[in-house]
Amino acid sequence: MCGWFDEKRRWVCGEPTDVFLWMTFLKPQFSALKLPATSLSYGHFHPEIKLSKKHFNHSTMATFNITVNGKKQRVEADSDTPLLWVLRDNLGLYGTKYGCGIAECGSCTIHYNGNPMRSCAMSISDVGEAAITTIEGLSENINHPVLQAWREHDVPQCGYCQAGQIMTAAALLAETPNPDDEEIEAAMYSNICRCGTYNKIMAAVKTAAGK
Repeated sequence: MCGWFDEKRRWVCGEPTDVFLWMTFLKPQFSALKLPATSLSYGHFHPEIKLSKKHFNHSTMATFNITVNGKKQRVEADSDTPLLWVLRDNLGLYGTKYGCGIAECGSCTIHYNGNPMRSCAMSISDVGEAAITTIEGLSENINHPVLQAWREHDVPQCGYCQAGQIMTAAALLAETPNPDDEEIEAAMYSNICRCGTYNKIMAAVKTAAGK
């Protein structure tokens, strides 16, 4: 969920337009004016922030042909729409989660031609002819070694970050079948687990490597 703390330190949910404005226009002005983010709340802008009509007219709807989990998909979306929201809202693939929106937590990790990528930071227009794989397409019969190892070690607590953790681990093992502890830590380092299941994640990756 996106939003900001308002001037009374209350959390305020932000709409997609607010996120667009904040990332592309408002944030630089706040930095230049040395204003704290708490000066901004939904429907309220600091008086020194100048907005014009052009900042709201950014839609460029288009049709995109992408390959997801081995299937060709035709989707209509704004060219700047993050791949994450196309997967979830257009294609109904809800396994890929929204966590931070700035490619920091790893919850939205998918495979882009086999490489782990943060789908919240990749626009649909950048996908091109790449093969996209989500957690739903990792294994039809849930027999992927990483999935089996995750089950054996009972890794998830709340489970929210686990799709991203699994996709990152699967990409690691595809490239490095027998990683040592340092290689596992380096690959998994930027995937945040708020429940702190890091020890189980490490053990599960080792188990999967032995399958």
